[in-house]
Amino acid sequence: MEEEAGSAPPDHVARIQAAWQRERPDLDVGPQAVIGRLHRLAALLTEELSVVYRRYGLGEGDFDVLAALRRAGEPFERAPGELAAHTMVTTGAMSKRIDRLERAGLVTRRRAADDGRGRVVGLTPAGRDLFDRAFTDHIHNEHRLLSTLSPKDAATLESLLTTWLGQLEAP
Repeated sequence: MEEEAGSAPPDHVARIQAAWQRERPDLDVGPQAVIGRLHRLAALLTEELSVVYRRYGLGEGDFDVLAALRRAGEPFERAPGELAAHTMVTTGAMSKRIDRLERAGLVTRRRAADDGRGRVVGLTPAGRDLFDRAFTDHIHNEHRLLSTLSPKDAATLESLLTTWLGQLEAP
């Protein structure tokens, strides 16, 4: 991993790989070039996205719940189990998120019309208004983050990630 004249110095992942190549030359640490960078990129992107969420008094999980409700369309309701599935968290974690959002006046809970034991969570008008403003800023932020790539590179990356994710998420 020698640096060519005029090229950028090695990044954090390249330095880690060089150390592993020195310490464990018997292992091919090549996958770290992709996975290590994706892991670091995910952490950096999460922080950049969370700046917008915090501006609206939301955490990442709160934003996800409100997004799942908003995507449901009128009347912007889902059962708690459905919300958990749409946001990939446990029902216990979902219950805590719903409690927090309900205290903030952003969602309501009511009994399901077709099942007296079931519950339905819905966006309040204030929750919809807050989310719509936050989502607009969120999308602008995502455009900003992707603007460092050329449209061609962004399309190539999207295609590669779609293929890879589809293979990993396959049943």
